[in-house]
Amino acid sequence: MAQDFEAIVGLERDALTEIMNIGVSRAASSLRKMIGDQVHLSVPSIDVVSQRRAARLISEREISELIAVRQDFSGPFSGRALLIFPETNSLELVRAVTGGELSAEEVVEMEHEALAETGNVILNSCLATMANMLKRSLTVTIPEILRGSGESLFEVDEAATTDGLVLFLYIDFAVRKRDIRGYIAMMMDIPSLEILRELLAEFIARVVGDDA
Repeated sequence: MAQDFEAIVGLERDALTEIMNIGVSRAASSLRKMIGDQVHLSVPSIDVVSQRRAARLISEREISELIAVRQDFSGPFSGRALLIFPETNSLELVRAVTGGELSAEEVVEMEHEALAETGNVILNSCLATMANMLKRSLTVTIPEILRGSGESLFEVDEAATTDGLVLFLYIDFAVRKRDIRGYIAMMMDIPSLEILRELLAEFIARVVGDDA
C-alpha cells in the first residue's frame, strides 16, 4: 500500500517536501532565538513507507537506543509526529541548546526538558506550517518523551496483516558548530494520507493559479 501511495503522489510529494522545508526553516529561526546562536536544519527528501519499513530504515542507520519527542495531531487529517534521535545525538543536542557549559550529570538531568522544548519547536513549526499552507487547522498535544527501538517507536505489530504509513524525513542539524542528525516521522493511517494528498492537490492548484 505504501508503494501504491508513493506511486501516485508525484507533484504532491514535491509540494510536501517544500512545505516541510519551510517548516524546518521556521523551526531553525525559532531555535536560533531560543539559544542565541546559529542553527541550521535541512530536510533532503521525504519517503512514504510502511511502519515496518520505517523501523528497518532507522535500525539500519542507528545501533544505539533511540529517543523521540512525540506529539499527536488532529484535524482534517490526524496522526502522530515524532522527532527521533539516537541517544548520543540527543545528549549532544542538549549540550548545544544549553550552551555546552554543563557537566555530564547536568546534561542528563536537563535532557528531558531540553528535548521536549526542542521537539515542541520543531514539530510545531512543521505542523503549523503544513496547516497554514494547506489552509486548514490542526490541534497538537503537548510533547512526550519516548525511548526504545525503531519497532517500538513506530508501533510495529508483527501479528498485524496491514501496516500504517509513515512520512519519513532525515534531517541534519548544525547547532553551535555541532553536527547532529535526527529524523522527523509522521505516522498516519490511509484515510488521513488520502485527505492530505487531496489538500496538497488543492495547494498545487492554488500555486499554479497564482503563477499564471
